[in-house]
Amino acid sequence: MSPVLTESANILVKFNEADPLGIVWHGHYIRYFEDGREAFGEKYGFRYLDIYKEGYTVPVVNVQCNYKRSLRYGDRVVVETTYVNTAAAKIRFEYKLYNFATGELVADGSSLQVFLDVATSSLQLTIPPFFEKWKAQHGQIIAPNNVKK
Repeated sequence: MSPVLTESANILVKFNEADPLGIVWHGHYIRYFEDGREAFGEKYGFRYLDIYKEGYTVPVVNVQCNYKRSLRYGDRVVVETTYVNTAAAKIRFEYKLYNFATGELVADGSSLQVFLDVATSSLQLTIPPFFEKWKAQHGQIIAPNNVKK
């Protein structure tokens, strides 16, 4: 079984993220997922600029969010981002957002990204060599019984 790769980021909810009642607009939860991916990339050497230097972009093609509780202006949200290993040429993350003060789960979800060649904008159907190398460096080997697509 592959080791779990995860990272947590602690984010202060800003004034401009809340409505007049002080409640965070639902779209910002997706941005917190992005903040989580950025923190993950920083920790594991898998930043967007690293991917771009290899000749690829990785657009989000699917994002899903389950809202559990509201966040409010001034709260701190902890974004837990976990990489989900797959056998396909894609990147999947799962997220859990927690209210820092209460520890309550406020949302969870996932995102899916694909590889596009920077020069041609073509979808990559095979795993790029640099990504195979990154996966191997982090023990992300796919066993036949452990394949998620």
